[in-house]
Amino acid sequence: MTARQLDTKGGPGDREPRTSATAFRPDIEGLRAVAVVAVVLCHAGIPGIAGGFIGVDVFFVISGFLITGMLWREVTTTTTVRLGRFYGARARRLLPAAAAVGVATAIGSAVVLPPLQARSIFVDGIASALYVGNYRFANQGTDYLASDLPPSPFQHYWSLGVEEQFYLVWPALIIATAWLARRAGRPVGSNPSPQRAPYVVVLGLIGAASLATAIIWTRTSPPWAFFSLPTRAWELAAGGLVALSVQQWRRLPLLPAAIAGWGGLVLILLTSTQLGPNTPYPSTAALLPVLGTALVIGAGCVTGSLGAGRLLCRPIMRAVGRVSYSWYLWHWPVLLLLPPLLGSPAGLPSRLAATIVSAGLAVLTMYLVENPGRFATALRRSAKASLALAGAASAAIASVCVLLLIVIPVPRGHGVAAQAANMVTLPPTNPTADPRHDPVPSAFAQVRAAVAASAGPRAVPSNLKPSLAEAPADKAAVFVNGCMRSFRQVLHELGHDGCVSGDTASPTTVALIGDSHAAMWDPALQRIAEQRHWRLQTLAKVTCPMQDLPIDSPYLGRHYTECEQWRGQIIAHLRAEPPRLVVLSMSRRYRPDFSFASYDPAWIETLSRTVTLLHSIGSDVLVLGPVADPQMPVPNCLSAHLDDATACAAPRSAAADSGGIAAEQAATTAGGGHYADLTDLFCTPDRCPVIVGDTLVFRDDNHLTTEYAQLLAPAIGALVDGALSDQ
Repeated sequence: MTARQLDTKGGPGDREPRTSATAFRPDIEGLRAVAVVAVVLCHAGIPGIAGGFIGVDVFFVISGFLITGMLWREVTTTTTVRLGRFYGARARRLLPAAAAVGVATAIGSAVVLPPLQARSIFVDGIASALYVGNYRFANQGTDYLASDLPPSPFQHYWSLGVEEQFYLVWPALIIATAWLARRAGRPVGSNPSPQRAPYVVVLGLIGAASLATAIIWTRTSPPWAFFSLPTRAWELAAGGLVALSVQQWRRLPLLPAAIAGWGGLVLILLTSTQLGPNTPYPSTAALLPVLGTALVIGAGCVTGSLGAGRLLCRPIMRAVGRVSYSWYLWHWPVLLLLPPLLGSPAGLPSRLAATIVSAGLAVLTMYLVENPGRFATALRRSAKASLALAGAASAAIASVCVLLLIVIPVPRGHGVAAQAANMVTLPPTNPTADPRHDPVPSAFAQVRAAVAASAGPRAVPSNLKPSLAEAPADKAAVFVNGCMRSFRQVLHELGHDGCVSGDTASPTTVALIGDSHAAMWDPALQRIAEQRHWRLQTLAKVTCPMQDLPIDSPYLGRHYTECEQWRGQIIAHLRAEPPRLVVLSMSRRYRPDFSFASYDPAWIETLSRTVTLLHSIGSDVLVLGPVADPQMPVPNCLSAHLDDATACAAPRSAAADSGGIAAEQAATTAGGGHYADLTDLFCTPDRCPVIVGDTLVFRDDNHLTTEYAQLLAPAIGALVDGALSDQ
């Protein structure tokens, strides 16, 4: 049956809709349209399509079906696979468009984004050109469904990395299976009839192992589960199993096949609307779109343009399917780069505009780049020329990114060297001293003066510490030595003796407890403990506030059981060894998708209850208020405003929630603890400068640099002394 015959709508007189194994499948072209529209609308934030990311899974199943069928037919016909021809065809199909979009993305990032952010994106581009971008993103723990940091315009290239790695592995797998079948005396060639069973067994085992890995890694290492080939191979294998079972599918009666096809399509559409960023993925949730895609493809072997093909084979669906690859390539960088290019907020109107622009660019790319590269006669006749094209395309992206790394230097402050904002270290409070000589106001006055002196217009100083390039890595030791537990670690797994500093033999213990916003104060508390001869114990866990709140993790995509277990262990530890003082700190960036939000009634109520509990075990309690929220990644912003750091200074009204702070203060006092409003350590009455003296305040969009935490040690020390002396 020809492609033209398959393209008909079908009707009562169509009694032979079954397709041959090698026939062009217009319904699959239409299925690509469903997949790309789901992905694009999801990434554009269109309401109701939160699960549209499953479109990538649909693409993987389609690839597994087409590539496995192609390789199996060749190996059973010729007993081998012509690898040069295979890779040449894949190169012509994918790489010219990928190179064109990749080069444009790198140049666009250089023009639109802050230099520091752009340089990181160029490295992403190099990794993507080498087809290992998915592992770079996995290693970074990147998750563009939940991350607070700006996503990379190359991030969607992760799926191309999986595809390219699949193309490297799958032919070897098919060839090896054919060799083993020959060794076992099984027919491999077309005469006698080739055996499918060995290939089905191999793909089934690989698929089962991959699915098991995906389920485990989704819980233990979500970024690696999302981005890596080992956890996505089962989706490709599912498509391959459909390809190997075409004969069985073709035996289905037309009505059951049509029901299966429509059911599969409904399953894809339902998962696009019912799944979301908090769904653990890929894990078992990915079974739904994978099964749906397998049903559509398998049923299409029978129904052709009937059944679900009535929709998928429509001209508009096929037209979108033809442009789906280029649209997928363009949609993500345009979504990220168009709003800042136009100076407009990334709201729904701008996202819709970006979607339309990316579709137009996709059409141009298909006609000007994709199709000429794919169908050029000279390339189709020569595997060597096609492979040379592959090398040139990859080299183009990598070379442009390397060149841009050279052209755009590491951003450095070039303003006049600033004087250090030295704070006078005050002696510990004497409990019997006159309360009118409270050192807290004196310490805060020093910081307020330094902050006010740094609030005016100024260039980024040449002696900034840490430098903009060093800032993202400027983490306190507790962030890297295991004292701040990761998502899956709890207290007993690592012990806690290694998280003690200061005078470790001192009878006075101060415990610093909370999430990463507690850990970032460790450098300040260490200085205080050393001066006061205290024993400091730091106990922190990522995105885990100490309040007894049921918590879901958008980063893990599930209930955060490790956090709740860790809280219980902390309380048990404190009961067994009550510290003299507990310093409690936590981020105030928790959103409703954690099952609670900072400053909401549950937050305030559980804060008071937590302070009461800690006080009841015999410890004084000091709750540190929030740091000012800079509203953006500070080093990136400064790299784009080297001549005016005030451009990155948020208004005090936006950076500090005065109502929430007042509610926390009242709750802490009611629980018998002490509360420290820290806003004046960061803000003037109007704005919150991000450089104080020669010190950078934030290393990202919410964590302090080690240097600024240490700079504030005298003020924090005065607060700690006050909490201990007020008994």
